[in-house]
Amino acid sequence: MNTSHASILNRRRAIWAAGLLAVAGVFAALHGAQNSNPAITLKRDAQSVNRGQLERASFSDVVKRVAPSVVKITTETKARRVAARGNEFPGLDDPMLRQFFGGRPPEMRQQPQSGLGSGVILSADGYIATNNHVVEGADTLTVALNDGREFTAKIIGRDPQSDLAVIKVDAKDLPALTLADSSKIEVGDRVLAIGNPFGIGETVTSGIVSAKGRRVGILADVEGYEDFIQTDAAINPGNSGGALVDVDGRLIGINTAILSRTGGFQGVGLAVPTNMVSHVADSIVKTGKVVRGYLGVNIQSITPALAESFELKSRDGALVAEVVPDGPAAKAGLKTGDVITGVNGKPVTDANNLTLTVTAIAPGTKLNLDILRDGKARQLTATTAERPSSRRARTAEMFSKADDDEGVLNGVTVEDLDRDARQQLNLPARVKGAVITAIEPDSAAARAGIRPGDVILEINKQPVTSAQEAVELTSKTESKKTLLKLWSRGSTVFVVVDESGSKKDAS
Repeated sequence: MNTSHASILNRRRAIWAAGLLAVAGVFAALHGAQNSNPAITLKRDAQSVNRGQLERASFSDVVKRVAPSVVKITTETKARRVAARGNEFPGLDDPMLRQFFGGRPPEMRQQPQSGLGSGVILSADGYIATNNHVVEGADTLTVALNDGREFTAKIIGRDPQSDLAVIKVDAKDLPALTLADSSKIEVGDRVLAIGNPFGIGETVTSGIVSAKGRRVGILADVEGYEDFIQTDAAINPGNSGGALVDVDGRLIGINTAILSRTGGFQGVGLAVPTNMVSHVADSIVKTGKVVRGYLGVNIQSITPALAESFELKSRDGALVAEVVPDGPAAKAGLKTGDVITGVNGKPVTDANNLTLTVTAIAPGTKLNLDILRDGKARQLTATTAERPSSRRARTAEMFSKADDDEGVLNGVTVEDLDRDARQQLNLPARVKGAVITAIEPDSAAARAGIRPGDVILEINKQPVTSAQEAVELTSKTESKKTLLKLWSRGSTVFVVVDESGSKKDAS
């Protein structure tokens, strides 16, 4: 099977990554954090990289400046006694065996584990950035500096949603790395990757920025935020948490993962950009958790089919699929079907772009939102709140991967949404419509990603209150394309179903 896989090294995902095995809701899982700490002092340089310099024969001067700021991290996980599961010992349920073990299953001794990774010194007083998967589950951390000194480190906080963590050593006058503005990097810029691959020692590789804003789904299981810098600079196990720097020696990203069919480096490395790193580190050090802004909408990117159905001239922007009651967006006057095209004068390209923009903004900040409603441009003002921990509160591009050749309601069976169906599907009281109970596998609706259990809320922007009404509205549709508003997988989403490519239309 010709498929690639994303590699990110942690115990939760048993696959390769850019770091040796070091062995939420919406907020970070934090350990040892203190609230209301002084803000971390980061060295920043917002200037663009000098792209006018001639081709260089050597980057040795850059490496000499940067290398002392990259550290080696060794993790240790203590041995633990854990109860063995019955399926690990066939026959354990036998009464004789249960009596022999005193009615309890035997205990197994989990072997101690060690891991290696890298980190980047953020401040002179000992704050260090690394990857969450490098330090997750570790009982002890040892940080080795470029000059040979070693320190025991403690975890200040972890953020699985960005795969970042902040640790600290008790030291002063450390060589902190300067952070560049990662929004100013360009595809084709020369970069250097510095880390500790395979534990062999500090290693430098070079390449270019291959892409920006890359999303590959490696943080999907924690509802993560992906905005990776892609590079062809060689990144291997042990590089996790290491530095990706520009030719001026400024940090532009934290090396995190690779995409590979073999588990080894194949030219596709991924780094968390420094703008995300600085936001996460600032928040963890100051408040003990990652505080993210919240608008209170569920959004999706605009496919060509949705653009046609909403009569949009452009696919830029984020389509509002649902407005959370009493949230910041609702108070600002946003409505389902609106398209958010700008925030504070900056264009919104798609749903993920809006998500990253809002989550990086502090709660209590006023946002000027440019929107399209029924084809007309408007401006609204919203004040961000703090992102709640509920899964339902997230602003995310949850359904942007829907195919463009989506299909209609032939082959779909619907029923009234009665009390039993509500209980079985665990539906909120506000959800009203017709529930889909069956769907033909080769139907256009199935190709659109619709599945049994989805609830039809609207058909062509007309509310649906019963199965009969859904059938009637469908029968009145002259176009081969139908715009549906669904309650699907715990959220609201728009889907265009298109019968024009179905077998029934084939001649």
